[in-house]
Amino acid sequence: MADKAPEDAYTAEPFLPERGGLPALRKAAADCRGCPLHRDATQTVFGEGDAHARVMLVGEQPGDQEDRQGKPFVGPAGKLLDRALEEAGIDPADAYVTNAVKHFKFTQAEPGKRRIHKAPTLREMTACGPWLAAELAVVEPELIVVLGATAGKALLGSSFRVTQVRGTVMEEEIHGRAERLVPTVHPSSVLRADDREAAYQGLVSDLGAAARLL
Repeated sequence: MADKAPEDAYTAEPFLPERGGLPALRKAAADCRGCPLHRDATQTVFGEGDAHARVMLVGEQPGDQEDRQGKPFVGPAGKLLDRALEEAGIDPADAYVTNAVKHFKFTQAEPGKRRIHKAPTLREMTACGPWLAAELAVVEPELIVVLGATAGKALLGSSFRVTQVRGTVMEEEIHGRAERLVPTVHPSSVLRADDREAAYQGLVSDLGAAARLL
């Protein structure tokens, strides 16, 4: 009987390096096959930013532009997030940004057509959890800003509802560490909102609650 492919185990654990900081993690993550998402994605999109950041921003997964460039939050949602952070009093250069899932999951009607974002499953988020745990252990942020429902479910469990807790300060144990978290919506949801200005001001307000804790 043939050995099972590593992605069938749905865990990134075997791909983590034994030692090293963020550079070692980023290099190892580039070869991750801990779930099937690596097959269709262009590349792993690992977290970026200040290795000693006081605030870590955790999103859902890379989008189309992130997948092509290999960097998190470089598309339209990322640009909007930077603007909202500055308005709220947080310097984007002082933050560490990452995603709960490190590969772009998408659907595509046919080759050459636009790639449509598809939400990762709980199994895929759990498989990718060891990378996020390793990032938290290295960066040791004072505060985690949770961007959207998928990131919230990855960190806080499947019962998480962003609408119920956005803008509030939560204290939870995450991957064995006591963490303070402020949840808010994902910036991409602002871009899709009917009343974009109201949605944007809501995001800035939530980020302002995070800024006051720093």
